[in-house]
Amino acid sequence: MTRDHVYINGLRVMVLIGVLPHERLAPQPIQIDVDVEVDLSRAGRTDALEDTVNYGAMCDAVAALARASEDLLLERLAHRVAECVLGFDLVQTAHVTITKLNPPIDEELVSTAVRITRTHNDFDIEQSGSNANKVEHTVVVAMGSNLGNRAQNLAFGISQMGSVIAQSQVFETDPVGGPDNQGPYLNMVAVVSTTLDPYAFLRRLHVIEADALRERGVHWGPRTLDLDIIFYDEVRIEDERLAVPHPRWTGRRFVLAPLAELMPERCPADWQQTAPPGAVYPRGALSQLL
Repeated sequence: MTRDHVYINGLRVMVLIGVLPHERLAPQPIQIDVDVEVDLSRAGRTDALEDTVNYGAMCDAVAALARASEDLLLERLAHRVAECVLGFDLVQTAHVTITKLNPPIDEELVSTAVRITRTHNDFDIEQSGSNANKVEHTVVVAMGSNLGNRAQNLAFGISQMGSVIAQSQVFETDPVGGPDNQGPYLNMVAVVSTTLDPYAFLRRLHVIEADALRERGVHWGPRTLDLDIIFYDEVRIEDERLAVPHPRWTGRRFVLAPLAELMPERCPADWQQTAPPGAVYPRGALSQLL
């Protein structure tokens, strides 16, 4: 049994919810409380955000889901909130309470509420029974390593990202930016199929980097494993947490050279002439370097 918990308490959102005709005319206030069971032992040792649940991001996701909702029942909204928070890495169980702060009842009453508990198994059973399929998304990930056994680090990343449907050969490249006297990088590009949303997939990449013992002390410094989202379907995102497409991909030969092998249509037609100079040497398939 998981002993650790992360809580979101008293999240108040205006939501269109309810069965009665007047409840369908305008949003009303509800309160959402979330209690997720999660193993926090690694975060306690590392003091790293990647090793815990980002409750700020979870709060944003839950609030956005609720505001966009037009559900009739609190039970339905609670179910969808539970599914949302279970999509965050490390979350094992979700306890969700949704309180209607102004219930349409004639009696003197402070509030009404629904509380549910869900795990991943609940949603697996439900999906298999209804033949519902999650949407698959295509993500292009740039990979790099210049510390330790570079080829093994790349192979570890490939093994952890999920369904890798294509991968380029490996290129050896000179460092770009950062401190002097860095060793050369091994770089490649992988194409991944995932049901995770962009933010959840980014969190997965951060966990993989942490498991590969990446340290983030120096900007653009040497690293055991670097994983960057270059494209996520045709989605465009630009906020403080994530930018897609990657804002610097067109100026990086160590991304363009492997990407041109897999998706030449994604690369600018004249990238070999216009991309900033940088030494990029093909080294062959990853399996040959292990």
